[in-house]
Amino acid sequence: MPSAASRPGSGRGGFAVPASWAARLPLLARLRFAGPPLAVAAGGLAGAAYLWTRNPHLPGQALPFCPWRRITGLDCPGCGGTRMTYDLLHGDLAAAWHDNAALLLSLPLVALLYLTWLRHGLAGRSWRPPLERRGTAVLLGVAVAWTVLRNLL
Repeated sequence: MPSAASRPGSGRGGFAVPASWAARLPLLARLRFAGPPLAVAAGGLAGAAYLWTRNPHLPGQALPFCPWRRITGLDCPGCGGTRMTYDLLHGDLAAAWHDNAALLLSLPLVALLYLTWLRHGLAGRSWRPPLERRGTAVLLGVAVAWTVLRNLL
């Protein structure tokens, strides 16, 4: 009898493909799993190309705004992310740190999670980050603490 990981529809990520089958999967079948991370990469590159030509530090740019900040006047955990990304694209690490230090510090973890997702997708497997309840609580706690600290300082 096949293991639970090799049965269709098993696991949190849906259909699991055994590693020995991954090499035999045709390209179109692999794109079912690799398509989403590749689409995220394409969207990120398109967004970066657009942001390269805009300066969010100047008024009147056609860029998104933070609804939380517009309503409350307070910074959310992601406020400054667009400016931070612009500064990173232009090689200004100090300005990126000033815009949103917590988001900047999280980028290596985000990159690691993305590359893991892409690697599994290219191998013909689905993947979801193993966050669970404790991880979710820690993530939300850090976001709340960062929001409070940045609005007090």
